[in-house]
Amino acid sequence: MRAWLNYGKWIAHFERNRLYRSEPDWSAPVAVPQAALAPLVRSLEQFRLGDGGGPASLIAHDAERFRSQTAELRAIVDFWFAEEAEHSRLLGRAVDRFGGRRITSHWSFTAFCLCRRALGVQFELQVLLLTELVSTAYYRVLLAHSPVAPLAAMCGLILRDEAGHVGFHRDRLAAAGSSPLGLGGALWQGQFWLCGHAAATMLWMNHGPCLTAVGGSRAEYFQEVRWELLRFVASLCGARESVIRSRRALAQKPKQLATTL
Repeated sequence: MRAWLNYGKWIAHFERNRLYRSEPDWSAPVAVPQAALAPLVRSLEQFRLGDGGGPASLIAHDAERFRSQTAELRAIVDFWFAEEAEHSRLLGRAVDRFGGRRITSHWSFTAFCLCRRALGVQFELQVLLLTELVSTAYYRVLLAHSPVAPLAAMCGLILRDEAGHVGFHRDRLAAAGSSPLGLGGALWQGQFWLCGHAAATMLWMNHGPCLTAVGGSRAEYFQEVRWELLRFVASLCGARESVIRSRRALAQKPKQLATTL
């Protein structure tokens, strides 16, 4: 991965993404229908804990092996989790504004962290990627049905960041040789879709009441999930082909030089 992941591109992305971020107007009116308020607050409380409110870092038992490949990769991972911590801050402001509480534990978050720690960094990275994808679906539905402006603005900021996180994972996998094509790619796709729907189902179990309370639906959410998974697989195909072309072009240079000489 060292030779083919464009570290400079992602360091520049994260540095640029810190600019021009307008804070949601938390002083704006937040009149939410009473029936929607309780499930919305519970959902925001859990997301605040999960999105950097807990350990804002890779926590697999072998995570250091991944982080320490290069100084640039360590910096990118730090930037990535700094944005997750920023999401937790934004969600914390929303929780406060809606009269919720900043919880410090939840059964789903505890199980999530245990799996990440025990099963190795490659598994953790896939779990985090799938979490980004199904969370993107959640925030899209929440944005589409947001009852108040500050909540919509928060969703917009988080979605902006999540797009970059997913793009980094795409380039990381392409550089490491992962491809959805061929027999091996078909097997990879099968487990990716299966795990993606499992992650989406887990999220719906915890946060479906919130989305339905604000006017969303199960069908709308899972349609967004399928779109995010499909778009990621398609973009990974493109990124992998780009890596292959770059390798071929680099391999041709010594031959062209030898011919010239």
